[in-house]
Amino acid sequence: MDHLRHLVHITQIPVRWGDMDALGHVNNTVYFRFAEQARIDWLLSLGMQDIVEVEEGPVIVNASCTFLKPITFPATVEVRTLIGRPGKSSLPTFYEMRCLGEDALYAEGAAKIVWWNPKTGKSLPLPDFIRRLYPDETSA
Repeated sequence: MDHLRHLVHITQIPVRWGDMDALGHVNNTVYFRFAEQARIDWLLSLGMQDIVEVEEGPVIVNASCTFLKPITFPATVEVRTLIGRPGKSSLPTFYEMRCLGEDALYAEGAAKIVWWNPKTGKSLPLPDFIRRLYPDETSA
C-alpha cells in the first residue's frame, strides 16, 4: 500500500492579523509557513534539537498546497503532519490544515523530505529513527 499515510504530529498555530492579505483571508504563502512550522515542530519532537548546524539532516525538495477554503483572522490552525512510505533517502510528508474546533479541511499539502549532507550536497540513507515511524504493514 504505497498510499498509506501515518499521522505523526499535530501542531496548533494562531493566525496573526498580518497573515491576511488585501482580500481579507490568510495569504496563500502563509499556508506554506504553517506546513513549515508543523514540520519543524515534528522534527524537534523527535529530538532533533539542532536542525541548523548539522552534518546531516532533512531538506525539502518540493512542496505543494491545495487551498480548499479561506482561513480568516481570528483563528487557530491545526496542522496534522502525516508521512508516507519512506524511500531510500526520501520521505513523503503530507499536511492537513483545519481551523481548531472544525472538521472542515481548509487546505492540504505535501512536501518531500530528502536526508542529505549539507557539506557535500548529496543525499544519504534515511536514519533508522525516521524509518521506524512508518508502520510496517507486513508485520500486521
